[in-house]
Amino acid sequence: MARIVGVDLPDGKKVLYALPAIYGIGLSSAKKLLAATGIAPDKKVGELSDEELARLRQEIESRFKVEGELRAEVAANIKRLMEISCYRGLRHRARLPVRGQRTRTNARTRKGPRKTSGVIKVKSTAPKE
Repeated sequence: MARIVGVDLPDGKKVLYALPAIYGIGLSSAKKLLAATGIAPDKKVGELSDEELARLRQEIESRFKVEGELRAEVAANIKRLMEISCYRGLRHRARLPVRGQRTRTNARTRKGPRKTSGVIKVKSTAPKE
């Protein structure tokens, strides 16, 4: 298994489809990476030589912010929004959808499971006479 920036890439996959396993690299940036390094996109990860892996690593480190560094930047951006109390920051703080989606129905991913409000009848345990 090839290890690039702390992520194990599966040997059986083509390089083009294995690279998006790295946080911060999608399909289009993977295509650009392979074009810049001169690696064939249909080559499997297990078939890559050490020299090709080194070129790939060097190119990723020089051109992209990936994995921990990118996650930290995204978290800092969200934290900044919450600190300045802008609308998007308030939505993040309340754990509600940030990008204008409706919340009257749906939004269950952000809001979590439904919480029933109102009266809930409890079955009586007293014996009938």
